[in-house]
Amino acid sequence: MTQAVRRAVACASVLFSAHVALAQMPPQPTESVSFAQAIERAVARNPSAAVAAAGILRAQALLASARADERLQVNGNVTVTTLNRGVKFEDTTVTPSNSLLGTIDIRMPLYAPATWARRAEAEEATGVATLSGGETRRQTALATADAYLTILARRRVLESNVRARDTSRAHFDLASQLEERGTGSRLNRLRAQQVVSSNETFIEAAQFAVYRAQEALGVLLVADGPVDAADEPNFAASPDSAAAEIGRLRSTRADLKLFDAEATAAEHTLANASKSRLPLVQGIFQPQAAYPAQFFTPQATWRVLFQVDVPIFDSGTRSADRTLRQSALDLAKATQAAAITNASSEVRTAREAVASAQRTLASARAAAAQAGEVVNIVNVSFRAGGATNIEVIDAERTARDTETAVAVAEDAQRRAQLDLLIALGQFP
Repeated sequence: MTQAVRRAVACASVLFSAHVALAQMPPQPTESVSFAQAIERAVARNPSAAVAAAGILRAQALLASARADERLQVNGNVTVTTLNRGVKFEDTTVTPSNSLLGTIDIRMPLYAPATWARRAEAEEATGVATLSGGETRRQTALATADAYLTILARRRVLESNVRARDTSRAHFDLASQLEERGTGSRLNRLRAQQVVSSNETFIEAAQFAVYRAQEALGVLLVADGPVDAADEPNFAASPDSAAAEIGRLRSTRADLKLFDAEATAAEHTLANASKSRLPLVQGIFQPQAAYPAQFFTPQATWRVLFQVDVPIFDSGTRSADRTLRQSALDLAKATQAAAITNASSEVRTAREAVASAQRTLASARAAAAQAGEVVNIVNVSFRAGGATNIEVIDAERTARDTETAVAVAEDAQRRAQLDLLIALGQFP
């Protein structure tokens, strides 16, 4: 086989592998969205938002029910009685064989501490449900941001692998030319071709990684297919150091506000436990009409009652209920304390992570620039016969690794900046 034939076969194999890689590319995204659009759509469309809305609706229904218990209640009752025979006394009907009795029961709680406490607890539960919905939306936004940044990072890795493949392909072409002129060797050409094939493998893996991240974003946005990232977000955190004060964090972070509300509600619920031992006083008005009129009962009557229900002995039910409320308070307090401690730590860690990521990115970019220069110098030296084929391949591999390190460092910096915004309560 002549040199020209061998070169043609080698080029054909490279082109064929590239064609196969292109033919097997994952499905392309049907749309691209900006970071702000992705967060907005995820919060509005994700099923978790519907679940949170359902929780708020349930809390509002329970509140309406608790309010109804302390308001006016009106109930009607109609009784039709048929006896086998009526009762008469001296030709006067005492008890008719067919009678109708209609009664209206109108009652209003006059003194109902336990009912009022349940209404107050329901109001606080509605507030907690609203805050819980906000925390659910926050978690959805965080998951969306993570998927979005993953697309950017994996796309950057793909770009570095494509550049490495193009560089190795140029070296393969040069090795083939040198072999054809008789100044190179088949071993050098095969080594160069091996690097091209390896880079094609890396590109395939990187393409699928990008596609998987796009699918994850599409799921969060409730889209019918993968969704691509259209821009790179700018995460600018507030430089004000006071933003890290725990008092400020408790007013800005959705999770801390939720934990505070749960602890407050648990405190009030425990305090209301004693009200279940207080009496219930109701005012009752009952108009009544009977047809036909009976001998001892007028046809239309009414009465007013004041009914007092006093709990006396319950065999420990109220004591057990108080214990349950105390345990709920203890749990809420422990969760609140842990969250506050973690929040302060998260702010400090996030600030240091941003500074560290910036230093790491600067070093990675410098290393990538230096590796690129090394590749250029080694290629020139290889053409002049001053460098070996292995030195060229090693320089190209190092350049690809440093490009990947830059992509990783860029992703780490973006995530560190996002984590700082999250810790300060400035995202979403």
